[in-house]
Amino acid sequence: MFGDSFRNYEASVRQAEVSDTYNAMHSKQTVEFVQEQRANWLKFDKDVDLPNSIHDFQTAERIREQWPDEEYDWFHLVGLLHDLGKVMAGAAKLEQWAVVGDTYPVGCAPAEDAIVFPEAFKQNPDYTHPVYGATNGIYEPGCGISKLMLSWGHDEYMYQMLKANGCTIPEAGLNMIRLHSFYPWHDKRAYAQFEAPEDAETMKWVKEFNKFDLYSKGDVIPDVAALKPYYASLLKKYNLDGELRW
Repeated sequence: MFGDSFRNYEASVRQAEVSDTYNAMHSKQTVEFVQEQRANWLKFDKDVDLPNSIHDFQTAERIREQWPDEEYDWFHLVGLLHDLGKVMAGAAKLEQWAVVGDTYPVGCAPAEDAIVFPEAFKQNPDYTHPVYGATNGIYEPGCGISKLMLSWGHDEYMYQMLKANGCTIPEAGLNMIRLHSFYPWHDKRAYAQFEAPEDAETMKWVKEFNKFDLYSKGDVIPDVAALKPYYASLLKKYNLDGELRW
């Protein structure tokens, strides 16, 4: 798939930084930590300034080029919004391991063969927990991917923020935002025991979105000012044009 060069975890020029981030994530993201972050952030009482993210406009425009029909304009908007949850890093000065990176479920044993830098999980208190460290943990087989409590980061925050604000983007689009970094599932096929029948359709859309997310990181710089009126119209259409609760 085009864009794979952006997921280099073995010989990256930022290898030490990437390794440190994932080691911290895997040793510190416990069930308790994720629950604390959800309690803190999902009150949506913060006031933040939205950045003009070049990457987000790149992603949106690549999607718009390949999916131009109006019936898929929600897909264009997903491209624009998908990374805006990273405002957490500036608003609360959260460390990178609590904002970015591949996601995975907490509350069950990590799929170490499908997760990058798995060694640090052994330092996580949940690793030896009698429930959280078990294969299925707190979940039932077939419960559905939507029922999993994923590691905390900008994807989960943005998904929950949009839901809380009454966003009318179809669930397929909202799931793209929540699950596009859940590579152990949609790329490596780990955690398949938790899938419900509808998750096949969810995965199809998530994988379609990721083509554009990865590819656009090397794309041309868009004319943001010229594009804003179109995306402003989509924000209005999908109930995101007023004052939003962050």
